[in-house]
Amino acid sequence: MNTISTEYLMTSELDRNEKIAIMGLWNKEYPAVMAYSSLSTFENYLESLGQPQHILVKQNQQIVGWCSKFDRDTKRWFLIILSSLLHKKRIGSNLLDRLKSEETELNGWVIDHHMEKKNNNCPYNSPLGFYMKNGFEVEPNQRLETSNLSAVKIKWSRR
Repeated sequence: MNTISTEYLMTSELDRNEKIAIMGLWNKEYPAVMAYSSLSTFENYLESLGQPQHILVKQNQQIVGWCSKFDRDTKRWFLIILSSLLHKKRIGSNLLDRLKSEETELNGWVIDHHMEKKNNNCPYNSPLGFYMKNGFEVEPNQRLETSNLSAVKIKWSRR
């Protein structure tokens, strides 16, 4: 029986191939309205992340997940993308534990409804329950509302 080993690689900089793989994962797993049409626009987004620390999740030399913590508006924020094939295998919780290990607070935006579609036209399932199980709290009065997207702020604080 073949077992697939999962590697977690920490880095502060991403090379071109890693960016391409992450953008592909982003466009596959996030709602279609959040997709990037070119590497240069995705790189612009990455450059907007202050003091990023990335963790790449690899299986069979392929990037199957990515998370980052970064500075924005004097606070520490995070994001996670994980291949839907790896959901419910504790890899996402493991990533959150790694992100939280050196922080006292993490902030994020999460889509809190089930109206979005992915690029493959399948529904995008809100990960809000996952974050709540991992110790995050919803800040209901702080929302990100654009013409394309609706999300609520979540926050984890070390107790």
